[in-house]
Amino acid sequence: MRSVGTVLFLVVLATIVATGARRWRIPAPSLLVVAGLFVALLPGAPEIHITPEIIGLFVLPPLLYASAEELSWRELRAVWKPVSVLAVGLVLASAAAVGFVASALTPLSWQMALVLGAVLASTDPVAVTALGRRLALPPRVQVMVQAESLFNDATSLVLFRVAVSIAIASSAVSWGSAGTEFAVLAGGGTLIGAAIAGVVMLIRRRIEDPVLETVVALVTPYAAYVLAETAHTSGVTSVVVAGVLVGGSGDRLTSARIRLQLHAVYGTVVFLLESVVFSLIGLSLPGLIRELGDENRLWPVYALALAGTLITVRILWIFPLSALLQWKNGKAKTNWRIPAVLSWAGTRGVMPLAAALSIPIAAADGSALAQRPLVLVLTSSVVVVTLVVQGFTLAAVVRRSGIGLEPDHTEREEIGARLSLAEAGLRRLDELSGLEAAPEAVLDRLRRALQARSDHAHDRLGDDEAPYESADQVYRHLRRDLINVEAAELRRLYDDHRISDTTRRQLQRTLDLEEARLSDL
Repeated sequence: MRSVGTVLFLVVLATIVATGARRWRIPAPSLLVVAGLFVALLPGAPEIHITPEIIGLFVLPPLLYASAEELSWRELRAVWKPVSVLAVGLVLASAAAVGFVASALTPLSWQMALVLGAVLASTDPVAVTALGRRLALPPRVQVMVQAESLFNDATSLVLFRVAVSIAIASSAVSWGSAGTEFAVLAGGGTLIGAAIAGVVMLIRRRIEDPVLETVVALVTPYAAYVLAETAHTSGVTSVVVAGVLVGGSGDRLTSARIRLQLHAVYGTVVFLLESVVFSLIGLSLPGLIRELGDENRLWPVYALALAGTLITVRILWIFPLSALLQWKNGKAKTNWRIPAVLSWAGTRGVMPLAAALSIPIAAADGSALAQRPLVLVLTSSVVVVTLVVQGFTLAAVVRRSGIGLEPDHTEREEIGARLSLAEAGLRRLDELSGLEAAPEAVLDRLRRALQARSDHAHDRLGDDEAPYESADQVYRHLRRDLINVEAAELRRLYDDHRISDTTRRQLQRTLDLEEARLSDL
């Protein structure tokens, strides 16, 4: 019962904090970590221990899948070259730099320092996606940040496995075997993810039941992850590939009603998992610190030094790379605004913590890995530092750089698209009218609806200040008022036992869908 109570407490805490973060426009992951750390320091707070299974198997697959589904194929094809350089070259450089600093500054042996470098080398897709979701970045920049964090897993995972094998068995490094392992992890994960995506798309095209469709969507990331891990390939890569492929064709797989339900269900799942996992990072840190010995009392200094190393290496890597790419593209003047945002978007999060927790407790000869607690503390501390420092300041960096999309820009883009959709519908109605394919009364009814949407879009594009409500806005307000009246009458009929609960639910859903459509006008 105590574990159930702890889970319920985490859900309530995370929901309250995440809701406040949305209202105050504060990055939710950063605030959740701070809240978890604050609660863990209160007297009588339960000590939280996170297992690798909780993070790796239960939390990661759906969060990675949701992040991958958001990627745009068009934008991804445009940025695959710089993403490849970041996902491989920057990971190797970060691991080497962190390993060197940890070996020189901390009590860690060079073997465990290498393990720590591999753990912290890659950015975290869950944290990066959660932080970047509300920053209004240009599409190509947003895709570059997300894609780097999603595809650098294979590199960091190979480094981690090689480093752990050295630490627990003192084996020599074979770069040939490391390259083979990289190909197996990345290639195998890609093949399994693509196969899972193909099967899922085939199934979803033949399903019309919203419940079954939701079950398939929820099971997909777990199936991709478990099958890939069972085949000793990269489960994370498999989930990412499956998410990108299914997400790219999601609007063609199901009906509008099912898509609305999937969006609501997955949005809830992602919100709860993100909220709980970032709270756990803060809650678990004090317990890890208590396991350290007196010889490691300078761990805060070590953590700050390692976080500074990661940020510095990222800056020194991205700025020259950006200058080179701009020079090759023939730009006379180098633009530093996008590199500044990219270099500050390298937060660490769930992935490094999951890797650190999977470090074996004992070496190959049975002796305990005495420095494992320090690696866990430093990993968690660096995650907290990057989430708090970079998370709370990333929005300011985006504003200062001037690359963030203004609300007016995105609003005008959406209005222009709505206008194009309405005009396309009107042209089709004109074609049908000429062919006499439907009664003119029906076509006229559809034409009036589309014409109202077109006129409303024209009004909004031509009058940015909108000093008075348009006729369409008045219509929406009045229709919402009528929907509220109808909903009250529906409740009265049910309370008077004049209709069944089944009828009440069906009619309430009809009213809910109509109100939702009003918001999209």
